[in-house]
Amino acid sequence: MRDRVCLLVAIILICGICLAQQSHQPMRSSAAASAHLSPAAIAAFQRVDPERIRAHVRFLSDDLLEGRGTGQRGGDIAAQYIATQFALYGLKPAGDNGTYMQKVPMVGITPQPATTFAFVPAKGGANDLKVLDQYVAYDQTQQSQSDVNAEIVYVGYGIEAPEYNWDDYKLADVKGKVLLMLVNEPSSDDAKFFKGKALTYYGRWTYKYEQAARKGAVGAILIHRTDMASYPWEVVRNSNSGEKSFLKLDGTPKLKVASWIQLDVAKQLAANSGMDLDKMMADAQSRDFRPIALSAKLKAHMVSKVRPFESNNVIAMLPGADRKLKDEAVIYTAHYDHLGMRPDMSGDNIYNGANDNATGCGILLELANVFSLATQKSRRSILFTAVTAEEQGLLGSRSSTRLSRGSRSVGIGAHDVLSHSAGVGQGVSPEHPSGCASRGWTLLPLRPLQSGTRGDPRILRK
Repeated sequence: MRDRVCLLVAIILICGICLAQQSHQPMRSSAAASAHLSPAAIAAFQRVDPERIRAHVRFLSDDLLEGRGTGQRGGDIAAQYIATQFALYGLKPAGDNGTYMQKVPMVGITPQPATTFAFVPAKGGANDLKVLDQYVAYDQTQQSQSDVNAEIVYVGYGIEAPEYNWDDYKLADVKGKVLLMLVNEPSSDDAKFFKGKALTYYGRWTYKYEQAARKGAVGAILIHRTDMASYPWEVVRNSNSGEKSFLKLDGTPKLKVASWIQLDVAKQLAANSGMDLDKMMADAQSRDFRPIALSAKLKAHMVSKVRPFESNNVIAMLPGADRKLKDEAVIYTAHYDHLGMRPDMSGDNIYNGANDNATGCGILLELANVFSLATQKSRRSILFTAVTAEEQGLLGSRSSTRLSRGSRSVGIGAHDVLSHSAGVGQGVSPEHPSGCASRGWTLLPLRPLQSGTRGDPRILRK
């Protein structure tokens, strides 16, 4: 384990140092770049201490922090701990008003027992579903009560991606409808088609909800299938029980019902409309797919407890030493939140989140420490960003990608779960403006970003 951590951090440092030091000449391969590392860079590698990473992980995953839930006491303690470490390393605050904290206005939504959720076929009685066992649902409109009684339309993967010549909507008018859709995206081994086996932003549940809302739908229902989602129903249930956090309303369209259903429930829903779900899923693999109206409606009465609150991204900067290049940055980021705790659950009710993502935070903090001690300072600035509310739908990353124009990121390293550390030196995903957030990549201005500012999350040159 020790060797693995050292190797991982060394690779990240190599990429980061190469990006931070290089001029505007075309980048050499990382292998070639690493072969020409300075003695100062090699000395930096030798300072990496897995035991310091382990100590950070141990604290952040301790029961004291109660699972680091967004908007909960443990999450706030984690943010303060990370900010304190940044201060001890001598890093410059890069949050709001000269602090390490960037405020993220949020709203907590907790579905109430009075909520009902039923499929009503054209013929026959309503099928009332059992929350958590058969469905999960939240009201994104942040209202205490919302009612939906709308036709269900199957839209395949619910993707509109012109760069891949893919459109599941085919100009269908789905305004006021509830959209039934598949998780993930069309399967392919072709790297030029939805990046092959890699998951693009189009495959994420966040995109599907957003696109449904943009199309004017009042609700969206994702069909869960373990192999397509890459996680079992238990993950969906645990992530969608109790309070769920949302960014404060900003004028973008939202759904009254954002939901998941079990695969067996979806099969029954299709059968009641005279359809076969397996065939429907196979048909969705084709570019020729067209939306299909089911002979059924969703009738839902959404009752929610609404709690406004603020959470924080934690941002620090190591200023660049080059006068011309210091306005460009290499960014390292990891999310510090996890699922919190369940007061209504007996026994061990804390989701400690050691692997997801105390490990990523430990690596982020050790990188910040090593860079701060380096005798050869980076030509470019380096930003270290610990973001909140990733488990709630990448909300902290979304908030921090609201850029003011005039800044440029040249490389981004995202650390999420020790065995899934993402690459460095990547750019914004071309398939969607929010694609950077889908991978945990965070683009920030090189001056403190005031809460509520907006901008374009694409990479920009000053």
